[in-house]
Amino acid sequence: MSRFEGKRILITGGTSGIGLAGAMRVAGEGGEVALTGTNPERLEKTRRLIPSAVIIRNDAADAASGDMLAREIGNKLPGLDGLWLNAGFADIAPDEEIDAAFFDRMMNVNVRGPVLQLARLAGLLNEKASVVVTSSTAAYEGAAMASVYSATKGAVVSLVRCWASALAARRIRVNALVPGPMDTHFRDFMPADLRKQFESDVLSRLPLGRIGAADEAAAVALFLLSDDASFVTGSEYVVDGGLTKR
Repeated sequence: MSRFEGKRILITGGTSGIGLAGAMRVAGEGGEVALTGTNPERLEKTRRLIPSAVIIRNDAADAASGDMLAREIGNKLPGLDGLWLNAGFADIAPDEEIDAAFFDRMMNVNVRGPVLQLARLAGLLNEKASVVVTSSTAAYEGAAMASVYSATKGAVVSLVRCWASALAARRIRVNALVPGPMDTHFRDFMPADLRKQFESDVLSRLPLGRIGAADEAAAVALFLLSDDASFVTGSEYVVDGGLTKR
């Protein structure tokens, strides 16, 4: 199957986890793919895994990231058929310990980053292009100590609905990917004992009885990026093994 033959796709946060899994699938299905990341080792590893990919060092936390990314893409991969705004990170803290720096750091990456990136990249999207934005089931779970992260991912869902309306005139579709617990490095920020407790608790509530694989979430993102989802926009696609049953 070559759904992406002749297509150009940009994935932010594409050097690990579901972003990398999706990039490998796009390349395997004949597409040209560009990826962003910040970790030098992961950037280099991705170059080896996908030699044909355009690799760009870009930090969504930087207020100028959208301008820089638009310049790079305009020069190296103009005319995008797909944009997956996937860069993000999580952190937790008791509410009484949250300070301005903690709040700003997560909002800057998870909310301001995609807002400014889309603002600068929208002009590079072809007619009938597809945009996917990664949210999280954290927006619905109400987990203790995850209030700021959950708020950022709830904001993403609202942004997607607005962007779907705004870009519909150009027949550009915009949808949210909403992954639940995935077997990636996304929870590495947690102390080992807390992570084990968290994953045990989540596992006990999963109807499918297991944590998801990065490739399983990526498969849904690629459906949304492809022409197979040509009549899908403004939607949330939940990939969580039944955790939230949405």
